[in-house]
Amino acid sequence: MNHTTAETAGLDPAVLRDQLFEPWSRKDLQMLHLAALQGFSKLSEPLEALLTILEGCPGKQKGRSHTLGHHILMEFQTWIKEHPQVTLSSLPEQQRLPLKRRALSLLTDSHPSYVDGLLNTYQLNSLDPATLRLHIIRLQALNCYKEAAAISIKLKLQKELDMEEMCIPLILQNKLPLAESFVTGHNHLETQLVTLLDSWCHPNFSVEHVIKKFPRLSLSKQSMGHIQPKLLTKNVFRLVEKFNIDPGLCPHALHKRRMDSMRFLMYKRFVEKGMTEENWCDHVQYVVADDVELQIMLVGMLVKYCGLQKASQWSLRYNLPRHRLPCGLWETQQSLPPELQQIHLADAAHAEEWVPSQSHCERFYQVPLTKDKVHFVDTQEALQRCQNIVLKEGSIVGVDMEWQPTFGCISTQKVALIQLAVCEQVFLLDLCATGFCQHPDTISFIRSLFSEKSVLKLGYGMSGDVKCLLATWEQFLEEPLKMNGMLDLLHIHKKIQRGNVKLTQNGPKEVLVGEEDSAEKGLSLLVQQVLGKPLDKTEQMSNWEKRPLRISQIRYAVADACCLLDVYSVLSSDPASFGLPADLPSISSAPPEKSQEKKQKEKQAKHTEAECQGAQRVGPPCSEAEKGLLCGEKPKEDTPPLPPQQLRVVCDNMLQGLGRYLRCLGVDVIMLENTDDHREAGKLAQAEGRVILTCGQPFQSLRSQVGEGRCLLLDCSEKARDQAIRVLRHFNVQPTPGDIFSRCQACNSDEYAAVPRKEMVKMLKQKGFLQDQGDTNFTQEEEEEKLSDIVTPELPRYAPRCQWASLSGLDPDTLTFPGGAPIQLHTVPPGLLPRIPLFYVCTRCGKVFWEGSHFSRVLSMFQEVLHITDAEVAESAAVLVTAAP
Repeated sequence: MNHTTAETAGLDPAVLRDQLFEPWSRKDLQMLHLAALQGFSKLSEPLEALLTILEGCPGKQKGRSHTLGHHILMEFQTWIKEHPQVTLSSLPEQQRLPLKRRALSLLTDSHPSYVDGLLNTYQLNSLDPATLRLHIIRLQALNCYKEAAAISIKLKLQKELDMEEMCIPLILQNKLPLAESFVTGHNHLETQLVTLLDSWCHPNFSVEHVIKKFPRLSLSKQSMGHIQPKLLTKNVFRLVEKFNIDPGLCPHALHKRRMDSMRFLMYKRFVEKGMTEENWCDHVQYVVADDVELQIMLVGMLVKYCGLQKASQWSLRYNLPRHRLPCGLWETQQSLPPELQQIHLADAAHAEEWVPSQSHCERFYQVPLTKDKVHFVDTQEALQRCQNIVLKEGSIVGVDMEWQPTFGCISTQKVALIQLAVCEQVFLLDLCATGFCQHPDTISFIRSLFSEKSVLKLGYGMSGDVKCLLATWEQFLEEPLKMNGMLDLLHIHKKIQRGNVKLTQNGPKEVLVGEEDSAEKGLSLLVQQVLGKPLDKTEQMSNWEKRPLRISQIRYAVADACCLLDVYSVLSSDPASFGLPADLPSISSAPPEKSQEKKQKEKQAKHTEAECQGAQRVGPPCSEAEKGLLCGEKPKEDTPPLPPQQLRVVCDNMLQGLGRYLRCLGVDVIMLENTDDHREAGKLAQAEGRVILTCGQPFQSLRSQVGEGRCLLLDCSEKARDQAIRVLRHFNVQPTPGDIFSRCQACNSDEYAAVPRKEMVKMLKQKGFLQDQGDTNFTQEEEEEKLSDIVTPELPRYAPRCQWASLSGLDPDTLTFPGGAPIQLHTVPPGLLPRIPLFYVCTRCGKVFWEGSHFSRVLSMFQEVLHITDAEVAESAAVLVTAAP
């Protein structure tokens, strides 16, 4: 059947592919568009020809957002809209099925538009599920787990595949979000993923045991940093909330979270001494619950922090067996008199006075109200009195909320107490009172309060409060809560911080906003800076669901709401002295000033850098005084030239672009992954003698971990290419054209294996990537004969800079190197074989490279720092550029 509409029919698909390759290599997408639309109309069988073209296109290239095949497919979809007669359904069944199978074999790119293009054009969803499943399994066998997952999601094959076989490699490669997408919408798979992650939280879990099940999976030490209990536990609880899964299915993560909470409580009470005995006891009993192992852990920690008597009391409370007690505890139990065998807490609710001690008053912000001005609201009558006062037009209300700390054991907490402060009165809405929280009038009042435009509501960090409100009243999820007349003082605090204003309001000393050595933070810091004294946060982590509340709890709750009114009063009376506009509510609704905040941080980093020792900053000079310190413009006179191979660096995860450029020029570079802690850079630098390249706040802690001049702070606002030039000049590194690509761009290895075209053809055929029906695009039979006579072509220009491995170490059956990395044959387009005589394969990760246009681009980008002789200039100008990996 002939679908062509052009005057000239029967254009060879290979010719059209070459015609499209030229504008694509020049990045001339407009010319590519015109050539494609004209060329498609000249094809006798467009659907079959498109597959032939795509099969011969080069694979993914670094520096390009899409492959040539992707562009061609998108252009074909545009063309086919104008030619509706070109459809797969118009072909007979015996022609459709082979085309579908060929199209399926091209599904190796996970880009959504590319996958959708092939699915829609060739109706791949109509293929037999068993055929589709085999394709996904084939991708998995090639270690293309990312592509396999993305394509299986598009094909809706999740139920046909093994969740662990698909998701475990993704998790190991730090692609948990993709694993989440794979299971989302399938309840049994969601549960399987969460329980799998929970099993990894077991104390005896060994990731090495898991890795053994995937021997061909190439994993770096850095990429495995996220497989650690704390992060795994965090992800388990996040997914439990996301997928609405019973936390009881995650015993290991729950136990780990409770153990961490126990350690925190011990530190808070006995080291920091920032928690009362009553609060500590409440929280300990909640965290330990009926877990015998945690009870034993608690007793052991009490022996360490408090001694045998207190540990004995708690061991008696939980009736722990004698054989599980620490040494000497049983004897202490027997010697305790009856009155000391139980833990007795004073009835603090009746013992405390409303007015605290004089020392407390001198140290902390005090509630400016007498106790009779504090009203508990736990009935509808009391709520009506509260509503009459709070919802008056023009009212200003300080809003705060308290909830029971759960230390992450429950994802969302419900509000236990809402504090509403108005002039000279505070109302405490007791949501734990029987029948009060879910009463329709209570819910109606909350809606009215937050939606009323004429009532200004003050808060601090209100996003957390709103989240707990939604957990408390599910009705607000069904009918969203309208928020009007809100002013979050956190936004105002940030603006003051960005202004770097010095405040001396009634305080005993001058306080600089954002001062790192200040013990206060958050609202307490703002209160200290504006009103002169901080808040007393001792009761912050109280058991807010326990009744009756203690006097100290009530005083804390009232202070948290009243201070908002006092801070607002001071700020609004003289906003200019705080660097604020006259209209304070406008700050909350304005978009965050990210760019200004970033500039301020960079300015502070530059200022701090001038006082640093044992470190240097590389970046553009800011003043004449700094020019001697801010290196990078020129090398020091006494610094000898250094070849790239002798510079060994570790880049933090904010400088991955810089790392790729340096590696491209032959520098030995380790790059931290996005999830790595920046302190990992210090460990690597110490262990391997590397220089740390960093930017931003990590510089402050990293500079002390290495010797003089071994930590460089770079300007985050600069482009990666400019950063690379500064680093090279700073160390007087003089790369040559022979250094370009002397290291693997993917894994930093400097060992390659040279694979002649003849061997590559054999490997591709062996693994099914190359059929015998002319897939290589060799136009003459003699071409194949010539291959057998070719002596191995010359090694590339960077051969002297690398190590070269023999192919004799390659496993002939699996085509894997001794280290376990398989050759990534799926990245080699068959259409390149006639033009590329020699391929280069990294022996560490198996990535395949070949000479192409990428070299000339790098040569052009870094010509100002490359050390090039006249002979090399001539040689570089004569390089034949075709395609690059």
